[in-house]
Formats: sequence, structure tokens, C-alpha cells
Amino acid sequence: MEVTQVLLNAQSIDGSIRKNAEESLKQFQEQNLPCFLLSLSGELVNEEKPLETRKLAGLILKNALDAKEQHRKFELVQRWLLLDDNAKSQIKACLLKTISSPVSDARSTASQVIAKVAGIELPQKQWLELIGSLLSNVHLSPAHAKQATLETLGYLCEEVSPDVFDQDKVNKILTAVFQGMSASERNTDVRLVATRALNNALGFALANFNNDMERDYLMRVVYIFNVTAKTVREDDESVALQAIEFWSSICDEEIDILEEYGGVNGDSDITCFYFIKQALPALVPMLLELLLKQEEDQDQDEGAWNIAMAGGTCLGLVARTVGDDIVPLVVPFIEENIAKPDWRQREAATYAFGSILDGPSPEKLLPLVNVALNFMLSALTKDPNSPVKDTTAWTLGRIFEFLHGSVIGLPIITQENCQQIVIVLLQSMKDTPNVAEKACGALYFLTKGYEEVGPSSPLAPFFQEIVQSLLTVTHREDARESRLRTVAYETLNEVVRCSTDETAPLVLQLVPIIMMELHITLEGQKLSSDKREKQSEFHDHLCGCLQVIIQKLGSSEPTKHVFMQYADQIMGLFLRVFSCKSATVHEEAMLAIGALAYATGPDFAKYMPDFYRYLEVGLQNFEEYQVCAVTVGVVGDICRALEDKIAPYCDGIMTQLLKNLSSNQLRRSVKPPIFSCFGDIALAVGEYFEKYLMWVMSALQRAAELSTHVLGDDELTEYTNSLRNGILEAYSGIFQGFKSSPKTQLLIPYAPHILQFLDGIYMEKDMDDVVMKTAIEVLGDVADTLGSHAGSLIQQSLSCKDFLNECLSSEDLMIKESAEWAKLAITRATSV
Repeated sequence: MEVTQVLLNAQSIDGSIRKNAEESLKQFQEQNLPCFLLSLSGELVNEEKPLETRKLAGLILKNALDAKEQHRKFELVQRWLLLDDNAKSQIKACLLKTISSPVSDARSTASQVIAKVAGIELPQKQWLELIGSLLSNVHLSPAHAKQATLETLGYLCEEVSPDVFDQDKVNKILTAVFQGMSASERNTDVRLVATRALNNALGFALANFNNDMERDYLMRVVYIFNVTAKTVREDDESVALQAIEFWSSICDEEIDILEEYGGVNGDSDITCFYFIKQALPALVPMLLELLLKQEEDQDQDEGAWNIAMAGGTCLGLVARTVGDDIVPLVVPFIEENIAKPDWRQREAATYAFGSILDGPSPEKLLPLVNVALNFMLSALTKDPNSPVKDTTAWTLGRIFEFLHGSVIGLPIITQENCQQIVIVLLQSMKDTPNVAEKACGALYFLTKGYEEVGPSSPLAPFFQEIVQSLLTVTHREDARESRLRTVAYETLNEVVRCSTDETAPLVLQLVPIIMMELHITLEGQKLSSDKREKQSEFHDHLCGCLQVIIQKLGSSEPTKHVFMQYADQIMGLFLRVFSCKSATVHEEAMLAIGALAYATGPDFAKYMPDFYRYLEVGLQNFEEYQVCAVTVGVVGDICRALEDKIAPYCDGIMTQLLKNLSSNQLRRSVKPPIFSCFGDIALAVGEYFEKYLMWVMSALQRAAELSTHVLGDDELTEYTNSLRNGILEAYSGIFQGFKSSPKTQLLIPYAPHILQFLDGIYMEKDMDDVVMKTAIEVLGDVADTLGSHAGSLIQQSLSCKDFLNECLSSEDLMIKESAEWAKLAITRATSV
């Protein structure tokens, strides 16, 4: 095969040419894999080939070695290991040669592929000469090859498990990286890629430092600090940003260790060495210095990222890492600069203050906040500089987020200053879009802090004024800038959600206002594309707002009764919204309809004939999977509202849900909610579910087998637990739905497999609390529904007794409560 031409065709704008080329590549791969991979590596290394074919060859090579799906990744690893040794050697030789290519894209692609191969071979004690080869490249090569080699080392540290290398190899890799960052290296590109590689090597290094560290980690911190500090102060901005990112990465590592293990975990080798604490006296002044390097108009640019912002972000992470220890190092900088004539100094001082509000204890921060609050409220309205006002509003939001609310002992907001705070924030919502957006954000957290305040809120006297101000903001001509309109609606929703009984009549008055706004936007359909996009944005926000209002008013009988007069009109508006083409609008409308179903209960049945076709369209929307997932959730809401009145629509819903489960096109994250939805439907229709039982139980059994014996990363473990929970919720709904029915015996054949599934997930010891609670409830449901038919099976179970005892002694009260109920059900079933 002339692989170059096929690779060019695979990138053709002509769909049929592209499809034929992709088919040819697929056939080549299936018929002769070694030759296919050799051809690709030959294309990548050949300097005479077009850049676009070299890049694609490298990408296909990389994808032939790795995949996101864990089972597919395992298959690809095994396939490579079984490949002919001669072919593998030739491919690896091509890859190593390519990292000396004068073409940067070819080098970068080869670096990534080398790391993928290393990730497979090094753990198998193969390609052991690779590290030596790369390290010699660093010392002997021209700048571009040195750059590619350091990039390769960085990728390699991400791919290869730390325990594969001995300490000597780790030290040599880190030394090469440090040399690449040092002042003696004249090439900026080399220093940039070396700094990036240091970030990648961080977790790798920490995991290997355990033995070494007791002797010399202080020296390492000093050495690393000197290298990165010099880079930050003297180097090109892109290199300096990477050096700051290095310290942010250390913070992330230490925060994770401290949160997960409390510093040292008895069952783990992972120890926190408190790098940041040791570097604090030198690191904090360096970061504070960076805050003064702002760019003009950076507050106006939504995508801005510069040294000052990176420094502030890192300072915030340092505060989360070391807590109270950072405060005395930052306060003198704030006091010195907060009132200076130069706006840069005032903004930097304010940014420093805002950055350290998450981490230190309230006891340490509250005295500072009490002194600073009035000053900041004054600055927000009177400072002549926009960046200062922007950062001040952001800092006030951080104060209200972290130091205001029922968990804080001494309130910073009193009856005396509450009115002043509200007045200042509402006034600032008229400022430039970026300042107004931060003021809305501050109001959001101010409101959220009063969430659990009781029947009366200090904000109640200002409710109407706050709502009116927010609605005015949403209609500003410039409201699309700085996410202003979005944040204003989010804040309005929070104001409604946290409102108390005394403002319920005002929330009711808001219903026709929002309905009218939605009606007006629906009228203007014949618009230009830009105006249509703006209208679509309004639909999205207004449906979201109505959802929150419905949930609020529907949660108590007096307001629900009054609200119901609007239900028909609201549903009519939602149905009109579905004529729009935007996926997010459909998502928000679906969520709002779910809330309406919950509020109206059985009365929702009258809307089903008109709504059902949109429900079906939502379930079929594989491309916009969030819409599909939300629609599945709404089916559950409707089941709870209608109970057995959902039955006439079940054939269509069940057919589509089963089809979704078997589809490879649908995002896997939607599948667990589908299983939960089976439980909702079974619970609603009871024994009527018999006609679907065989198909659903078969699907559950297949999924249950896939969700045990799973090895993978945190993301896969999280998905596996989500899948298990969906399966268990389905079983729970089915058993509860059939309980007390004459058709209960239909479930008896499925009980052994369910108990075997419970045994399997218990034995694996990787259940999260949510799965544990649902699992113990399913055990109780099986015993409760099947009685003596389940009793003997439960007694024979390998782990039911241990699982029950573990749940009974859980510190989680909800798990404990579920376990106590399950114990009663099991006792009844086994004593018959």
C-alpha cells in the first residue's frame, strides 16, 4: 500500500475519499499489523514526507497503543507485547530517530509515542536501554533534539508507574530536567520544555523520594526553589508560567495527600513531605512580587492569563496547603500596598487578600476581614480604577463564600452592615460588565450564606430590590460580556432558592414576570442568527429560573396551591421552547418540566399526550448526550408524579431505553441513570412491569458482570460505582414494585444472581458510601419481598452477614439506618 497517499486521502475534505482511505487503513491494520505499524513509523521518520501525513501516522501509532476505555487499553497492550520483536525494534528505532528531526511537530508526536511504548514495555523489563539513550541525547544533542528529549522524559514520567524505576534512574532524570531549566541553558525553548517536564515528573519524583527524602529533601527544595525562582524573575513569560505551574502542581499533590490521608496514611507509602511549608518563607515573597506584574485591561479580557494571575492562583493553592501559616507572610504586603496611589499596588494587595481566604482558619482570618470589610465596600464604589474594583468585588465574593454562613461562629455580616453591603453590591451591578459580574457573584455567596437561616432572613427587606436589580442586569445591552447575564440569572435563582416564607408572596409575583419574558422571547423567532443566539440564551436562563421557582413554590402546600393557577400556561411555554434548536435550551426545559411534574403530581397526566413526543425525541438524542441523560431523569420524575398512570406510555419509553443501553453511540455516563430509571418505572407500575422483566433482568445481569473485577484509574472506579448504583437502584425499584403482588414469584429465579452480585462488590472493597447504602437496601428488599424464598439463599451467601455487620457499624447514619431495616427484613425472612 502507498501509505502516504492513503494518509493524505484520510484528511481530504471530500467525505467519500476520506471514508475510503479510513477503510483502507482499517483493512491494512487488520490484515498485517506489524507491517501496518512499521509503515506508520517509517512515514513519521521520513523527512521527505509531507508534515500532515507524518503527524497523522504518529497519531494513529499512538492510538494503536492506548485507549481511554480500560478493557480496550488492555487489549492494545497485549497486542503490542505479542508483536514480533524484530518489528518492535525497527519501530522503536524510527521513533528515537524522529526526536532528532528538524520538524517540531514530528518530534513532538514521536515523543508521545515513545512514552506510550515505554509505558507498556518498561514494566515488563523491556526496552531498558531507553532511559540511558534519552539521557545521553540531553547532553550531546543540538537544541531542538535536546528539547524533544526533555519533552519525551516529561511524557514518560506521566505514562510509567513510579515503582518501575530505581532511585538512581529517578535522580538522573530529575538532574537532566533541572539542567534543562538552569541559567546555563541559553535556549528558551529548552528551558520551557524542561520546566513543563518538571511538572510531569512531580508525582513521579515524590513517590520515589521516600527513602532519599529523610536525608536531603530540604536541600532539594532549596535547589528546586532557586532554579524556579530565577526562571520566574528573569525568564521569558511562557517559561516563567511553567515554573509557577510547577509550584502549583506541588500544592495540588500535597493538598490531595493531606485531604485523602491526613498527611500520613498507615496503609499507604504515600507521605506528605511538606515541601510547600519548607519553601514558604522564600516562595510567598516571590509570588507576592508577581502580583505586581499585571497587564493593562486584563480585567476586560475573559481569557486573560499572565504572570500576575498565575501568581495569585498559586498563592491561593499555597494557602490551601499550609493554612494559617501563610497569613503573617501576606498581611504586611496587604497593609503596605492597599492604599498606595499606584493602582497596581492596590490591586495586588486586594488580590493577595482574596487569594488567601480559602485555607486558613476562620479564627485567623475573621479579625482581618472585620477590619477590611468597610474599606473594601468603599473601594468597590469609589476607587477610580476598574481592575481594582474588579478584584475588590471578587474578594468580597470570596469573603462571603468562605467566611459567612451558619458554620461560622462569629458573623461578619450584622444587622448594621447588611444594608450597606446590599446597597454597594446593587450599585456595582451597574458598573462595567466585568465588575458587575463579580458583584453579582458576591451577592450569590451573600445569599447562599443565609440558606439555613430559618423563617426570617436578614435579606428579606431587600428581596424585591435585589430581584429587580438582577432582572435589570439581564437586559443590559452588554450583558453577554464577562458572562454577566449568566451570573445574574444564577444569582437570581439562588435568591429564590434561599428565600424564606416571608418573601413567598414576592416569589409568586415573579412567576408571571418570568413567564412574560419567556413568552416575548418565543415570539421573536424570525431573527438574524446573532439575535436568535441571544434569544436562545434567554430561553435557557428563563427555563432555569422557572425550574427553581417551581421547586421553591411547590415545596409547601400554601404556595403550591396558588402557583397551580399558572401550571397550564407554563407547560404551554415549555412545549413551545422545544421548537428551538439549542441543546442547552432543551436541557433546561426538560429539567423545568421534571420540577413541574413533581409539583403537579398526578395532575401532570393531562400534559402527557402533548409532551410525550418531545420526551421520545430527548431519549433518542445520542449526539447531545446531556439532553438524553436529563430526559432519562425526567422520566423518573414523571413516574413518581403519575405512578401507574404512566403505564400507557411505558412500551415506547422502555423500548427506547433498552435500545439506548445496547447502543455504542451513546456516551457511557448516560447508562447508569437508565438502569435507575428502570427502577422508577417498576416502582410506578408494579406488576404491570412483568412484560419488560425478562429483558431488563438480562440487561442488568450483563451490566452487573461488567461492573465487578474492574481495575483502573480513579475515573474508571467512579464510573464503575455509578454503574453499580444504577443497577442496584433498578433491582430495588423492581422488588419494591412487585412487593405484595401475586406475581412476586416471578422474581425468585433472579435472587441468586443478585446475591452473587452483592457478594462480588462487597469482596472487591472499592464501594463508595452511596453504593454501600443502596446495596444494603437491595439486600433488605430481596428479603422483604421474597420472604422465606430468599431466607435460605441469604444464609448461604458468602458475605451477606459480614456486609450487614459492616453497615451496622458504619459511621454514616444513613447507611446504619438502612442496615437496621435490612436486618429486620432478613430476620423475618430467615425465621419463617
